[in-house]
Amino acid sequence: MFDSACEWLLGEPPSTAIIRSCPEDFQVFEQLPFEPDGEGEHLFLHIRKRGENTDWVARQLANFCQISPRDVGYAGKKDRHAVTEQWFSVRLPIGRTLNWSLFGGDSIDVLHSCRHSRKLRLGALSGNRFVIRLRDLTEPEAFVERVEKIRQGVPNFFGEQRFGNAGGNLDKGLALLEGRLRERQRHKKGLYISALRSWLFNQVINARLRQEIWDRILPGDVLMLDGSQSCFMADDAPDLMARLQRGDVHLTGPMWGCGQLMTRDEAAVFEQAALAPAQAICQGLESLGLNQERRALRLIPKALAAREASEGQWILEFELPSGAFATSVLRELCQWQNAAASAEVN
Repeated sequence: MFDSACEWLLGEPPSTAIIRSCPEDFQVFEQLPFEPDGEGEHLFLHIRKRGENTDWVARQLANFCQISPRDVGYAGKKDRHAVTEQWFSVRLPIGRTLNWSLFGGDSIDVLHSCRHSRKLRLGALSGNRFVIRLRDLTEPEAFVERVEKIRQGVPNFFGEQRFGNAGGNLDKGLALLEGRLRERQRHKKGLYISALRSWLFNQVINARLRQEIWDRILPGDVLMLDGSQSCFMADDAPDLMARLQRGDVHLTGPMWGCGQLMTRDEAAVFEQAALAPAQAICQGLESLGLNQERRALRLIPKALAAREASEGQWILEFELPSGAFATSVLRELCQWQNAAASAEVN
């Protein structure tokens, strides 16, 4: 029943490209909203990793420091098939020192360390900066034209990573709701349920794009202030549409849970109609006690730049807030093939 296809804002891109031919082709730089305070029992480590996933690095840190995995923290999970820089925290008594040059081997480097009074928690980041190399790019003129157009924003779709290989997380989430699957591991259960909520959100964006109301305020819409999670009901303020066009505020869609929709009037009717075919999933999520939440429908890439590195190779750079997917930007620019995924299949 799950169709994970997403609509294009600008129509199907004519350009094609290859990404992730090697980890260096996809670089991610984590941005924290604060500086470590220099004191406390938690040691913050700024780590560069190549070809490794975040959970694996966290386990290696626990082993190296001889501490419980619960005493290792990070703000967000980063791609395995990439070179990424991110922060970890380890709980170490003040005065205990370790030789970090001995940690990690060839795929991990500790760039910097600093004390902080609190553990680094999941979600405690402001965003990420991406540097992506596109190989064998076709139709470069069309690509550059699209780069300029998406400065106004792209649909804030959840990427395919959220749904698992061949949509497996969605299938398992549905099996959980229907009682056909019992998952004892809490984090896996959360992953499957999150996939269902994300899929519902994507369906609302698809419906607004199809009906050409992606950038129009409906009576009863809920808007979100740019750079925050603060929401408010649309009113008759004369400058509201101008604020939407400037990117000061964004339309939102539901992250489904129990309780009434935050939208009202025409907007609520629209969202209910868009998700009517998935009412069984909506009711199942409500039964879990999840709260109704909102997510911005639009994603505006900051510091967006594209340059030709050599014939057929382009470097794309941009910054995204926490929780956004780089593939949501890429898909509007070109149709890409993931070389790393193809190598795994082969």
